[in-house]
Amino acid sequence: MYAEIITIGDELLIGQTINSNAAWMGQELNKIGIDVYQVSTISDDKNHIVDALKDALKRTELVLITGGLGPTRDDITKYTLAEYFNSPLVRNENVYTQVEKMLKKRSIPMNDLNRKQAEVPEKARIFINYAGTAPAMWFELEGKVVIAMPGVPYEMKELMTKQIFPSISQHFKTPVIIHRTILTYGTFEAKLAEILTDFEEQLPSEIKLAYLPTEGVIKLRLSGRGAREEKIVKMIDGEIEKLYKIIPGYIFGEQDDSLEKIIGVLLKKKGETLSTAESCTGGLIAHRITAVPGSSDYFIGSVIAYSNLIKEKHLGVDPGSIDEFGAVSRQVVEQMAQGVRERFSAGYSIATSGIAGPAGGTAEKPVGTVWIAVADKKGIYSRKYTFGNNRLRNIRRSTLAGLNLLRQYIKGEMDHI
Repeated sequence: MYAEIITIGDELLIGQTINSNAAWMGQELNKIGIDVYQVSTISDDKNHIVDALKDALKRTELVLITGGLGPTRDDITKYTLAEYFNSPLVRNENVYTQVEKMLKKRSIPMNDLNRKQAEVPEKARIFINYAGTAPAMWFELEGKVVIAMPGVPYEMKELMTKQIFPSISQHFKTPVIIHRTILTYGTFEAKLAEILTDFEEQLPSEIKLAYLPTEGVIKLRLSGRGAREEKIVKMIDGEIEKLYKIIPGYIFGEQDDSLEKIIGVLLKKKGETLSTAESCTGGLIAHRITAVPGSSDYFIGSVIAYSNLIKEKHLGVDPGSIDEFGAVSRQVVEQMAQGVRERFSAGYSIATSGIAGPAGGTAEKPVGTVWIAVADKKGIYSRKYTFGNNRLRNIRRSTLAGLNLLRQYIKGEMDHI
């Protein structure tokens, strides 16, 4: 079945507030077997709300509305819906009690605007908002359901997770939808799609494949839909086994994995440690590594060697190598990796040096040229990358490339590099 989402608020239309509600609701609805047909963002205007609602009800059985339920004069959603469903407002004592508790907890005195929060449409099914003051409202009309919720994200999520989603699942009979995501790095979308042409063509009708690229990482999302969960799970598992055989060198994880999480797992298994020496990435590799809980077990530290002086003084880079080959070179980045590993007594190390841009490039070394080296006690491996001319994008891409190179080096997958 399909649902529509209507988000209300002038602040959303002018970009003052990012519309995170619609994205979250779409993800969560999909988990219970409901596809989102359309998302509309509209202003705090009575006629606009009514027109959007009428149009949505022509297309779907379920309409979810967020926003416009607060106590101020611009919050007109409740009054508009009460009129639309021909339902007079009545005082709900349960809502009033909750509003009273909430205000007392926050040491806010009750006033007339707060009291009006307890006035709700008589025909609506009411869901108490335990995270705020505006309740959610469930209307039914000719077999269709309209649910209005506050626009504050944490209030909406609390209401939907604990009360509204269970009610929707009871009211509508929906199919089972299962998603599995395979994470890949090291190729581009068109190339990956070419490699997987035969794989896609043989997919069962119940299984769909989607490509979700983000700055080098391409997520392969397999979605299965059917009446029996066990059957769908088994089918998706079978297709994922095939992917591991077809593109083993590109897959680095699944679901919510990240390159830094995988690296942490690998280092823990080996009982090894890591240090980093970063120039063009400015500490972003170290930041991502240390963002993983428990990284203190294996991460020792980092040197952000942005200037040549720091490369020489703290990493032991030969000034002659910088003069002869330049700071962005195989020779220098390898000395950086070796220097930080030895000085920190780490099992593994990684170093980056590049031209992030927008200035600093030459014909021989254009903007986007990056050298990355990884090392351990057995040896060292370095690789040159050529990215684009966008500085921030180059920094992020260099970080991902470095993390992936380190992952492959630790795993001994040199044949895939």
